[in-house]
Formats: sequence, C-alpha cells, structure tokens
Amino acid sequence: MRWENLTAEPAAEPRHDRPADPALFGADAVTVRTFDTPEFAGITFHEIRARTILNRVPGASRMPFEWTVNPYRGCTHACVYCFARKTHGYLDLDTGIGFDTQIVVKVNAPELLRRQLASPRWHGEHVAMGTNVDCYQRAEGRYRLMPGILTALRDRANPFSILTKGTLILRDLDLLKQSAEVTDVGVSVSVGFTDTELWRTVEPGTPAPQRRLDVVRTLTEHGIGCGVLMAPVIPFLGDQPAQLRATVRAIAASGATSVTPLVLHLRPGAREWFMAWLGAHHPHLVRRYERLYADGAYAPKWYQRRITRQVHDLAEEYGIGPTRAEMPRRIRRPETTPEPAEAGPTQLTLL
Repeated sequence: MRWENLTAEPAAEPRHDRPADPALFGADAVTVRTFDTPEFAGITFHEIRARTILNRVPGASRMPFEWTVNPYRGCTHACVYCFARKTHGYLDLDTGIGFDTQIVVKVNAPELLRRQLASPRWHGEHVAMGTNVDCYQRAEGRYRLMPGILTALRDRANPFSILTKGTLILRDLDLLKQSAEVTDVGVSVSVGFTDTELWRTVEPGTPAPQRRLDVVRTLTEHGIGCGVLMAPVIPFLGDQPAQLRATVRAIAASGATSVTPLVLHLRPGAREWFMAWLGAHHPHLVRRYERLYADGAYAPKWYQRRITRQVHDLAEEYGIGPTRAEMPRRIRRPETTPEPAEAGPTQLTLL
C-alpha cells in the first residue's frame, strides 16, 4: 500500500522522466503534527484520511484471518524485532528509527469502518486488529480511535479479535463487554518473556510484561477470556528452560485462558534493525543468529518444535492448555425470542 492510496485523492500516474512526488510530505491530505509532552517527545504524527480501513490479507499469508483493521502505521512500542517495520518502507519512510517515531494516524478510521460495515458487499467476516502495529500504542491515548471502531463493530454484531501489548485496552473494557454480548470477541495479550532487563532493551516503548499480565487478569475477572501470545521467544536471550518456566508460570498466574508460543522471526526490514541491535548489545551472538536464520526469516523447524513442546508441557503443568492462535473465544449469546429473518448480509463466524 503506497502513501497515495491513503490520501483522499489518488495521485496522478507516475512518470518515468521525472522523480516521483515525495510519497509522504507531498500529499495534500496529510497534516503533520507534534505534541509538546514528554510521552511524545521526538515523535511526529502524520494525520491522514484513509480511503479504506478494511484490509484484505493476501491469500499467500500465513495469517489465520482474512480481514484486518489498522488505524495506525508505525509504532511507538519501538520493538527492535517488529516484523511490521518493512511496511514503513512502502511509504518511503525509514524502517528503523522512523518506524518508531513517524506515526501515521488514520483519523477517519471509525467513521470509515462504520460505512464499510454497512455496505451490502460486507458479509460480517471476522476482523482482526493489532496484527500489523499495536492499535493500543501510546498514540491511541490521544487520538482515541478504538472506541469508535469497537462501537461500529458492536453495532453490527461483527466478530473481531485484538492482539495488543498495550494496557490502554482496559479503557475500553465496557465496549468489549457490550460487544461480547452480541458477537464473538477474542482478546490476546503479547508477552514473550518476563525478564525485565531483556524487556527494557528490546521493547523499550511497551508497558512492562507484568503490567500486561495485569491486563490479562483484569479482562478475565470481567468475563473477557484472554489468551497470551508468548511472542517472541528470542533465541539465546529468552529461551532458556528457567526463563520459559518463569514466563509460563506468570502467564498461568494471570488467569490466561491459553498460551501460544511463537519463536522470533526476522523478515527483511526487521532483520537489519534487529541484527544491528544485536551487534551493539550482544555481539557474541551475531554469528549464532546468522547460522540459525541462514535459510530465511524463520528459525529452523526443529528449533520451533522444541520451544513449542517445552511451552506446552509447562502450560499443562501450570494448568493452562495450548491453543491454536486462530481460535477465538466462543461466547454464547443470550437466549432471546427468535424473530423473523430479514434479507441482508449473512453473519459469518470465524470457525
């Protein structure tokens, strides 16, 4: 998706005899904004009016869902391993520090989603959020796009799921509960490890792991079953048996309904940034990573299977069962008096 596809008016056809217009700053529909507050120091926001907000996942993707909503691009969580870094390159933005500090905000996301959900062409498919960058990153505290997005999904009884590292999701607890009364709602929190020193260096803009597990506990206490995506498990830094045990034990104590491990993967864009970080902080591991990831973005199958087996064994020991990442929380709708069916879009479920 190029920058001109995000603006209100499509750009003119590119010409090969002259440089293209600047992909970001040449767009008339962009408002560039900074805020003089400590939490947003050094961060620039690019407010745009998107043309579409429901994104279809490419058929070749490994993702277990077909539709996503991403109100932001770029992320102040600044996770050095984030696979979404490459997407900033599509906008001619830097995939390193630029991904952490140049945040694209689709300010019309709620109204646009409401309109698209009402279209006769939309058939109520499952919508996944937080799959590219975190929809509850710090910027959401100022722009407040998610309440409108959740309200639109709730009002259409459209099934959805959220993956987040952000504690801000608790602000929208009432909307999540209301949505769960009418449709399937899945919530997962990402906690790959509980080592505080590792957290401070690889996820510097995120809430601490324990604060994220407090989110799991709070959601569960309010009837919103919450799983944990144990991701990423970072080779040689967060994969020792004692580390895995400590993390799974903490996840179990939070009341998580499931734990799903995912080993670090290093796609282009993220790979270069992560390896530069590794060379600066753990230079003795560089050659080991080059060997482990010699065949591409993913660790070898034998390594992934080993981690998965260890985590699942620990989960069973602590009383939480493994689950497929795509499995949503199934919510039983309250029984009501049936009404005559009306013609209209068919409500589908994820499974």
